[in-house]
Amino acid sequence: MKGEITQIHGSARKIRDNAADWHNLMLRWDRLNDEGFNLAASIVNMRHSQGDLLVLDTCPPPSQSTSAEAQQVAGAAELQDECLKLQDVVDRMVVVVKKMEHLVEIQRGVLQLEEFQFGPEGRRVPLCLSWKTREFEEMSGVLLAAFSQELKLKQTILQEVAHTMTSDLSKVYLSCWLHQPFIPAATRLGLEALLLETGHRPL
Repeated sequence: MKGEITQIHGSARKIRDNAADWHNLMLRWDRLNDEGFNLAASIVNMRHSQGDLLVLDTCPPPSQSTSAEAQQVAGAAELQDECLKLQDVVDRMVVVVKKMEHLVEIQRGVLQLEEFQFGPEGRRVPLCLSWKTREFEEMSGVLLAAFSQELKLKQTILQEVAHTMTSDLSKVYLSCWLHQPFIPAATRLGLEALLLETGHRPL
């Protein structure tokens, strides 16, 4: 009996810790998203500005050619620097998603332990408020799927944004980065439900 109580407390603590970690990782992701949007917007503005220079300086007067070339070289170096910063942001997003994958593995382990001890239906008394252990595992999977898809979108934008001269397409990239179509409001509500179930949010 004592061992069972200890196991209950251990499983519940893991679920609660996981929920807190999900919250912290989402906050970290949102900060990276804001940082990345500012960099992507800077890249778009610089790319369009350089594009105008390239058009204007196709056949510059001899007295202006050296100055124009130097300006283009400096602009290209600055653009490359911004791209590297955006790459760093996406790399850090990859780390966030890997940590989310680890949370899903932990939650799956808790579920497997429950099923081993109590059968496919799990324990009859919820570990937290009302959700069964499987519901925590399912919600973790939903959250991971959403952020994994959003990461793929971010990686695509990273590869394309500096090479796009079309203003409309650039705006689409920026809008997609900012509004994160693969992380809709329902996903964030799912996290709030997870926090509520684990006592991290007041009833």
